[in-house]
Amino acid sequence: MSNLTLSITSIGDLLLRETITNGGEPIKDVNLCVPIYQRPYKWTARNAIQLLDDIIDAKNRNKERYRVGTLILHQTNNRYDIVDGQQRAITFSLLLSALGEKNIAFLQQEIYDNEFNNHNIANNYNALYRRVGLKSEESELAVEHQREMERLKEYIENRCELIVVITPDISEAFQFFDSQNARGKALYPHDLLKAYHLREMNDISEDETEKIVRGWEQVSQRGLADFFGNYLYRIKEWVNGNKATVLNEHNIHIFKGITRSARTPYAQFYKSAYCYADMVNSSAMPFVSGTQNVNAFQLNTPVIAGKPFFEYTKHYYNILKDIQNNNKYEGFYINDNIIVKTLDRHFKRGKGNSITRLLFDTSVLLYVDRFCPEAYPTKEDMELFEQFVVYAFIWAYSLRAQYTNLGWLSAQNYIMGLSDKINAFNMYQLISNQDTPTSLLSALADKLNPLSNGDIKDGWARECYEYSGSGKTLKSLRDENDGVYENYLYFFQINGFYKN
Repeated sequence: MSNLTLSITSIGDLLLRETITNGGEPIKDVNLCVPIYQRPYKWTARNAIQLLDDIIDAKNRNKERYRVGTLILHQTNNRYDIVDGQQRAITFSLLLSALGEKNIAFLQQEIYDNEFNNHNIANNYNALYRRVGLKSEESELAVEHQREMERLKEYIENRCELIVVITPDISEAFQFFDSQNARGKALYPHDLLKAYHLREMNDISEDETEKIVRGWEQVSQRGLADFFGNYLYRIKEWVNGNKATVLNEHNIHIFKGITRSARTPYAQFYKSAYCYADMVNSSAMPFVSGTQNVNAFQLNTPVIAGKPFFEYTKHYYNILKDIQNNNKYEGFYINDNIIVKTLDRHFKRGKGNSITRLLFDTSVLLYVDRFCPEAYPTKEDMELFEQFVVYAFIWAYSLRAQYTNLGWLSAQNYIMGLSDKINAFNMYQLISNQDTPTSLLSALADKLNPLSNGDIKDGWARECYEYSGSGKTLKSLRDENDGVYENYLYFFQINGFYKN
């Protein structure tokens, strides 16, 4: 990283004098900017007050210097874009403003309209001002408070310091960002992926980049973390026959994909496929011919770096949410399905139920990705899909039924076919190895086996037995108002996968 400049600067120099001290000759006229690709200002009042309390504690302990983090900057002429450290830079600016500093240039710039920016900047300033704002009255306590706040302001300006990393190379800036966050504070893996793929978009206009970032930020960040960590990552590992552990900075490479500069035949094939789909979908061809759009993605193929990554994320996020929405009149794939309705009503709580539902949702997502047209499905398409939904349910909930307490170790062994439980096999590899939905359904008809009374260990399911003249049988426990059943094993029975 020969282009890196490493510095240490005080908060006062950076924010009030627009200077970065460099151990020797200072860097002046530092125009500190928040670029459009930055995530919103997410710090809450709680975060801002915690920073203030930490500074006050350091001051009270007479710390000569208090290092408050790292600032990574991408330099273009006199413009210094913040790659990492935005949250602290804004918070220190708000704190200095609350302490009476006027016209901090960094706070005068426009940042894009976002609910987090709009709320948190104003709210955090007010919270800080309530703690440190100078009082108008001239009482003895007010005068002492003013003196103390002036001492605090002097400490923040001259004793609080940032380590500053500057580079004119945007790729190098993001590379340093990735490595810093891999060793330091934990970021969501999708944050690192966002940074990586944004730097692959330097040939795209700022307006288009801003539009992409806006779309990304409109999705719940916790939801994105769950989507990547529990769904996309696990599917990719299971399709490849691997156990899926935890998505982190060490394995996010599976979502970095193929770069613009890649020239191998392997890379050219997938880039060409994406470009063809993008070209067709951007033309009038689908409208004129009356055909559907060409799907530019498949879950078990590489991601194309840059803009396609964000399209890929939006594409699969929307499909998953559609699958998980069982509303009778909304969505495309699953609508008013009695099995799903029963699962939604009675089998959402508990680790075992969560794991099993994830297996069901991910297997359905993979089937939809491989075999379901995005538009104009035929009656046959929907009938085949509904048959698969039954098989996916039998496979996933065979696992739940055979455990009193289900955890991830048992689930992973079941998925890998390493378990002695009935119906233990890799559903994801089976789906990805079939060329047609009919061949998949035939394979599943051969592989899936019924459960007997002796196989069932799930306490809830076992409570749903009753004795009759012929022995122990299942109670249907049906709600007459909407047809929802209390016992998921009822669907094993009516589909021929339960034997007394």
